[in-house]
Amino acid sequence: MDAVQFFVDSTQKTVTAKAEHASYELSPLWLRERCQEEDVLDVITQQRLFNPHNLPADLTLVEATLLSNGDIALTFSDGYRGVYDTTQFLPDFDIHDGVPAQVAWKSDIDKSVFQVNLADLDSQPCLLDAVERFLKYGVIIISGVPNDKEMVTRVGDIFGHVRTTNFGSYFEVFSQPNSTDLAYRSVALAAHTDNPYRDPTPGIQLLHCLVNDTSGGLSTLVDSLAVLEQLKREQPEGYELLTRVPIRYRYVDKDIELVARQTVIQTDTMGQLVGVTYSPRLDYLPLLSVADTQRFHRARQRLGELFADPIYQWEFSLQPGQVQMFHNSRVLHGRTSFDASEGFRQLQGCYIDIDGPKGLYRSLKNKRNTK
Repeated sequence: MDAVQFFVDSTQKTVTAKAEHASYELSPLWLRERCQEEDVLDVITQQRLFNPHNLPADLTLVEATLLSNGDIALTFSDGYRGVYDTTQFLPDFDIHDGVPAQVAWKSDIDKSVFQVNLADLDSQPCLLDAVERFLKYGVIIISGVPNDKEMVTRVGDIFGHVRTTNFGSYFEVFSQPNSTDLAYRSVALAAHTDNPYRDPTPGIQLLHCLVNDTSGGLSTLVDSLAVLEQLKREQPEGYELLTRVPIRYRYVDKDIELVARQTVIQTDTMGQLVGVTYSPRLDYLPLLSVADTQRFHRARQRLGELFADPIYQWEFSLQPGQVQMFHNSRVLHGRTSFDASEGFRQLQGCYIDIDGPKGLYRSLKNKRNTK
């Protein structure tokens, strides 16, 4: 986050916030809403004890004074006077909302940054470090996980809350010749987002390797953030279409039909890049002009090429006792094909939402800073 300084002009009765790249004159309404006294803001919940929607729209500052300790005293036209600690304003200027900024990576990254041991997560400092790595890189590999049934959900519960879907609280991944999803066959799976047909798409996936007796079936991971940087340079018009135009994803089973429309390139409400919703097995071209359809197709075609490029894609053998946990929209996953007659390969997986690790990180960081 940029450093922010606050300036008070007692004559003009203004408060200005200056960051590295912008300057803001803070509205009287903005300031009045953020009053900090205990009689208007509950100490425990930090929830307001008044309704700011009832404030007059033409509210003004009557007096603004910088105090010796750096706080500011403000008096408003509705008669309210309060003292403000300006450090409490800083979260409003942090577009990352208190979590680490994402760090894009390619396949040549030092893989030790992903490695975590389950036993270490009993320590709050180690857990904080693991969550920080996950939020930065979008993936961690957790070793030392017992090969017990449903252990993947217990690991998921460390970082958030397991999300139940039509597949249950967890799902099995092994060869089933007549399955309703290609994930349960022995064929290769290119890099993809899981469940793009679901609203909302699962934020995080965990996959626990129980058995891997095949020479194939290698796991693959690729950071879409690094790939998207390249695509934007090569095909800016196609990149814009993938960011703006939603497409239709569909999944059909005997008991359910799921449909969702989402853009291929995902951004958050602040315009920050999140990742992609990408699954060539499940997507459908949108209704566009002939020329834009060609641009759209070339862009998603190039995405697939870049996702498979060894410069970006990391290929490795997930071993029994390891869990790979990855941001489902940012770090795409896949696997190479394997011979089901050669040996058995079994994984168990589950989903949690991205707000779990983010909330955990903030809580652990606050506890560390208050010691």
